[in-house]
This record gives sequence, C-alpha cells and structure tokens, in this order.
Amino acid sequence: MTHPFQSVEEVTLQEFVLFIKIHHKQIEENTNIYLNLEPSIAESDQKRVAMLLDSFLRLTTHTNIDELNEDDKSFFTTWLQSQLSIIDKKSFNLFQLIFEKALITFMIQQKSSRTNAILMYVLSKFTFLVQLYYGGDHNVNYRSTDNQELKYLQLLDKLDTLLISSTGYQDLAYILKKCEEYFSYKRCVFYAYVPWSNQFYGVIGAELSKVQSMKGQLTGDNTILSSKKPIYLKNPKNYVKEEHIQLFNLSSIIFIPIMRRDQLFGWLTFDQLGEEFDCTKEELLLLEEVGNRLGLFLSRKGEKVEKNTELHLTERESMILGLLAEGYDNKKIGGFLFLSEHTVRDYVSSLMTKLKAKNRTQVVASAFRLGLLS
Repeated sequence: MTHPFQSVEEVTLQEFVLFIKIHHKQIEENTNIYLNLEPSIAESDQKRVAMLLDSFLRLTTHTNIDELNEDDKSFFTTWLQSQLSIIDKKSFNLFQLIFEKALITFMIQQKSSRTNAILMYVLSKFTFLVQLYYGGDHNVNYRSTDNQELKYLQLLDKLDTLLISSTGYQDLAYILKKCEEYFSYKRCVFYAYVPWSNQFYGVIGAELSKVQSMKGQLTGDNTILSSKKPIYLKNPKNYVKEEHIQLFNLSSIIFIPIMRRDQLFGWLTFDQLGEEFDCTKEELLLLEEVGNRLGLFLSRKGEKVEKNTELHLTERESMILGLLAEGYDNKKIGGFLFLSEHTVRDYVSSLMTKLKAKNRTQVVASAFRLGLLS
C-alpha cells in the first residue's frame, strides 16, 4: 500500500529571517556547542567556521524584514560573496554541517509544527550555496592564472615603492588616489578608527564633505566594520544603510580593514561610482595585502609628521582637539579642563578657523589628514 506524498509548507525569505531573529540565541548556543564538539578540527578551521557562523547569524538577525523582497537567491549570494576572503572548502562544509545540526536540535527541542518547512527551506538554500561556491554560473570559486599572480605582485611592488617614498599621514590622500589608479577603481575612501572612543570618521576621499559626514560608534551590530577580513558586497543592501547607499550612489563595494599586529587604524572602501562589479577571491586577497601594507605604513615607529608650518596649535587647543576626537561635547570638555562651556566653544571656533572646517566632525577629520591626530 502506497502512502500519498505530503506536500511541505513553503517558507519565504521574510519568514526564515523572522524565525532566526526570534530564536537566534538558542541556535547560536547550539552552533557553539557543536563547533567545540566537532572531532579533529584544527584551530585555524575552527576560527574560520566560527566567523562564517557568526556572519550568517548576524546578517539574518540584523536585517530589516520590511526591506526584504522575495529575491532570496540574491540575499544568500551576497552573503557568500562577502565571505570570499575567509571561506574555503573545508570551512564551508563544516559551516553547513554545524548550522544544520544546531537548527535540527533546536527544532526537535521546540517540537515546532514548522520543523519540516524550515528545514526544507534551509536545505534548499544551502544546496544553492554549494552549487554557487563550487562553480555554478556565478564563478565564485574562480582561480587566477600565473600571469594574474605576477600582475598582482607587480602592483604590490608599485605600492611598496610609493609607500617607502612617502613621509607620513599628509601623503595619504595622494596614496589613495594612486590606489585607485593601480587597482582600477574609481573611488577609494579612508575611514579612520579612534580606539579610545571606539568611533569611526570619514577622512579622505572624493566629495570630501560627504565623506566627512560619515561618523559613528563602532558596535557589534555593524557586521562590516566588525570584520577583520576584507568584505565584498555585490549589493550592499541589508549591510549598508539605505541613506548611505543613496548618498554615495553605491552599487557594489569592497571594505578593507587597515591593521598592523591587531591594531586597527581604519578601513578603505573601493567602488566604481555606482557601477556594479564582480570581485574574485584572488582580487580580494590582493586588496587585503594593500590594507596590510597601509597598516605597516601608518604604524611606523618614530615617524615625524611634518606639520604645516603655518598651522600652530596652542597646548590648550591640542588638548581640546584630542577630546573632540574622543567624542566629548563642550560641557564634558569644560569639566575635564576646568573651563566654561563658552570658553571651550571659543577654542573649538579657533580650531575650525585654523583647520578650515565647517563643523566639529570636519575639525577631527582634517586633524587626522594633517597628522595632528593618529
């Protein structure tokens, strides 16, 4: 006697994301348990898998459901592409295995009526990701030729020569323009990181007023700036605020952290001024090397920055500049320095005049660019 086939309820992308949002803590706990229990997994592989799991859960947890459409393939493709600098065959397989185990365990514990529907959705999307990663029509797993590797080495040599001949922060704007030329991007922007206030500031790039309007607190919710690896986004939606996408006319974009021995100096972004573009893993690793070299350049010990001889800051102005960079308002600064708010305001106005800045944010950004802050 045959049994009729039972159709499985369909799940939409919005429903899946909502499910993860509601239950992400329990699912994350399960992934951590299974990751630590996985036998014979090397520490390096464990770190890669942990980063993939964290990235996937962050994306689904912090995505705005109201802004999602039904294009789930684009949603998952963008995530996979954003992990190109991290992912390899082993870590990808382990990521899939551990996430599925964690999800199945949770569903069994919850005795959910939608167990089959959710699991079938996940399996179908993971099947799509596997096909995408191992070749498919999107050519994600592209391999570079020997000629390309030689070209990349020559480009890095040109950058090395440029950095060796440069003297300090005041050359950074020129260096970024040359990076646009060397690596064939139409726009390169530098965002500085201020560790003592845990904030970022737009400092250097085309349309400087727009760049300098970019500032904020670095939080764990920011999946892009929290990453220590390069990230390529073919479509920045769900990762970058819509207002910023519109402000810079973004289509595709690459984020490169600038680091040296775990010290974060900031980030570079590369894009094509509104034009969508593809990026291979090899190209992303090339730009990661650019970030590493700039990190070394910015960390040069004993580097003496040549200040503008016409720009002289008093000791008090320098102190207030440092506190501005930390994000303090006039009242707080006055409390620290035993000054009235009115006096602090006068000092800030003086800094704005000397640095030719229109507001406090531009004061800090200009100070970074001139090497007055580091």
